[in-house]
Amino acid sequence: MKHDRMPMADTASTHGLTRRAFVATALAAGGGLALTVSLPPLEAKAAGAQPEAFAPNAVVRIGTDGLVTLVMPRVEMGQGIYTAVALLIAEELEIDPRRVRLEHAPADETRYANPLTGGQITGGSTSVRSTWEPMRRAGATARLLLVEAAAHQWKVEASTCRASDGAVEHVPTRRKLAYGQLARAAAGLPVPAEVPLKDLATLKRIGQPLLRLDGPDKVNGRARYGLDASVAGMRIAAIAHCPVIGGRLASVDDARAMAVKGVRQVVRIDNAVAVVADHMGAARKGLAALEIRWDEGANADYSTEKLIAALADASSRSGAVARKEGDTVAAARSAARTVDAVYQQPLLAHAPMEPVNCTVHVRPDACELWVGTQVPARAQAAAAELTGLPIERVEVHNHLLGGGFGRRLDIDFVLQAVKIAKQVNGPVKVVWTREEDTRHSTFRPYHYNRLSAALDARGRPVAWHHRVTASSILARWAPARFQNELDGDAIRDAAGPYGFANVLVEYVREEPPAGITTAFWRGVGHMQNAFPVECFVDELAHLAGSDAIAYRHDLLEKHPRARHVLELVARKSGWGGALPAGKGRGVALTFCFGSYAAQVTEVSVDADGAVRVDRVVIAVDCGRLISPDTVVAQMQGGTAFGLSAVLYGNISIKDGRVEQGNFDTYRVLRMDEMPVIETHLVPSTETPGGVGEVGTVLTAPSVLNAVFAATGKRIRRLPFAAEELKRA
Repeated sequence: MKHDRMPMADTASTHGLTRRAFVATALAAGGGLALTVSLPPLEAKAAGAQPEAFAPNAVVRIGTDGLVTLVMPRVEMGQGIYTAVALLIAEELEIDPRRVRLEHAPADETRYANPLTGGQITGGSTSVRSTWEPMRRAGATARLLLVEAAAHQWKVEASTCRASDGAVEHVPTRRKLAYGQLARAAAGLPVPAEVPLKDLATLKRIGQPLLRLDGPDKVNGRARYGLDASVAGMRIAAIAHCPVIGGRLASVDDARAMAVKGVRQVVRIDNAVAVVADHMGAARKGLAALEIRWDEGANADYSTEKLIAALADASSRSGAVARKEGDTVAAARSAARTVDAVYQQPLLAHAPMEPVNCTVHVRPDACELWVGTQVPARAQAAAAELTGLPIERVEVHNHLLGGGFGRRLDIDFVLQAVKIAKQVNGPVKVVWTREEDTRHSTFRPYHYNRLSAALDARGRPVAWHHRVTASSILARWAPARFQNELDGDAIRDAAGPYGFANVLVEYVREEPPAGITTAFWRGVGHMQNAFPVECFVDELAHLAGSDAIAYRHDLLEKHPRARHVLELVARKSGWGGALPAGKGRGVALTFCFGSYAAQVTEVSVDADGAVRVDRVVIAVDCGRLISPDTVVAQMQGGTAFGLSAVLYGNISIKDGRVEQGNFDTYRVLRMDEMPVIETHLVPSTETPGGVGEVGTVLTAPSVLNAVFAATGKRIRRLPFAAEELKRA
């Protein structure tokens, strides 16, 4: 890991402490201190008002044993928030972060809502951004109360006491009391109205290297994922869906399946059939023995070609205006030239290492779920509706996620498990195979992008027009946020961070047939638009005879942080240096999730058109660094995820069926294909930005710009075939 020092003004006074947190205390079970923290809802923050009701979103407990427990309001799925959020608490509480224990928060939309998303949601690279202040305030409040409790016991002024390393010391006499000894007394003290946070210049733990706190349990096998759930009396269900998307189950003969030893029952639902057995082996054997007749429905002749044709046709009409500055039409009329391009990216599956699964026990008076989900409260509410139970009678036991990437923002597999469990006497674990998950997943939308730029005599853009045509995730997933036929996520980053004098961004909604469900995918709108924007800017730079980084630099007058990461990545990558024939460098820039980042990728393209990524250099300014090692890991993981997508990713449909299944046909990057990745972090005092998706956003455009540099051939549609790059 490399840190590049850049002097910046301390902006904590204007960014870090402007939102007010609300804190209360209670006596925890066992006699310790329980602390709740809340933030005003989004509407109240915007209006500068106080919330009408107290709604805590996190709980910190300090037991009489001195151990600190954080009921984690976000879900850990590999992004490292169990370490980052623990660091925030530990910094202000003056303890070793390794002393912070973590528990999954229960499903509770009011107590554990994410203020940046408005629900109990882990996604959008918001976990650190949403907890940066409230978790520090929780730690600071606990520290202040513990110091007060010690001062009362010693009958001294609190100002003569200090907290350090899990204890309070009376400085003049060097007497000490451990936090555990003070927890009960601290719980009875009133919470002060104002709790000062530490001066950011005095931080000792935040920003320092720290091994992942969840690492040891993941190595030794103690970590519990949804697939590890084990409940007394639990059965296992294997499932088969109609192979045609949107098809239904017509009939099934289960006589042979019921003859399999260990098979208990066959459950029929909607578009699928499940075999419930004592163990997975019997369930799978029983499933294979079923004689199933499917109703293939209206999509039996549907194909990727039909999907693209519908999008292309829709893209020819005007859309909802997402952004309009100046007059692009007038600018184009007086321009020296105009350039047009169409960029396309395919449907993609999420393919997490842990296929989706859910264990459910439905009883007459209650329902329990054991699952790994990014939206526990949404799963709870849906299960309550399906079972007809009051929501308080539905309990969600959330687990670690073996990969999410947006797949577990949806609850289709949870709903299905509840439907099956309603027909089973006792708990049942429903497990999808990877093939079922790939073929019946929720998919990243196919994006069809029309771009046009008007250029002056020097080749600089005087107008930018970007029309995004795609299905709307928000219209399905959060209808209240789909307003005026505009999907705000679909158009994010549609003009990048660049300063164009005249800009028009439009969105045209075009939905695929019922049964093809589009969903958030790592990087969401930023990723889907950075590809066409950054590649098209590269085209313009080439036409202008300009260096690609210098061309971008001139368009970033309002973004000095963007300019800095460009300059840094150019310096560290050796940009402009000579490369052998068949090799090329490409650059991409993004401002997304509150972070600035630039990436230079080096590729080799052989005579047969095969592309190999040799080296990736990333410069990222994500504001205040909480856990630098985690940022580096996220850049590496996001890049690997993005490389899988740009080199191999594709969900194709033929005769209504998804053609890909396991990793043999839905390729991911292999170990021997992993490039050297260098990450350079920009020290900053700005408010923290998100990093979980930034690496993925940058990867496709930087790779394809490098391919152009190596071959002179521009790729505007993914997936691309080696034949397109094969040397004549």
